[in-house]
Amino acid sequence: MATAKKAPAKKAPAKKAAPAKKVAAKKAAPAKKAAPAKKAAAKKAPAKKVAAKKAPAKKAAVKKAPAKKRTPNAAFMKPLTLSAALAAVVGDKPLPRTEIVSKLWVYIKAKGLQDKVNKRMINADDKLKAVFGGKKTVSMFEMTSLVSKHLK
Repeated sequence: MATAKKAPAKKAPAKKAAPAKKVAAKKAAPAKKAAPAKKAAAKKAPAKKVAAKKAPAKKAAVKKAPAKKRTPNAAFMKPLTLSAALAAVVGDKPLPRTEIVSKLWVYIKAKGLQDKVNKRMINADDKLKAVFGGKKTVSMFEMTSLVSKHLK
């Protein structure tokens, strides 16, 4: 593949530093001499490099194959039997783990059991206390581990 040579970038002439201004001595104190003004060290500002814009390389349009639809994991879709305490909340039919958690959230939202201040906490009612092992409040992350103890 042949590449074109780049032309060398031209450097912009560096600007000269502005001369330092001398401090005027105050006339009110004639006995004191004004200290001589210090000259600023002549520092050259680094020249800004002008980035040369490269023309985008033309590539042949490559068509990608359409993405395959993701198949669900069979372990998550397997219907599980529920304990009596969990069946009182979500129903007595065997359900996959994903459906159980979804139905729990429907129950929690319908009863208004989510904490008003900290939305991650769930305030359990009598039915949920049996599922949560007698705990009054449970975090949403802890809820899934407590529910898994009620699945067979």
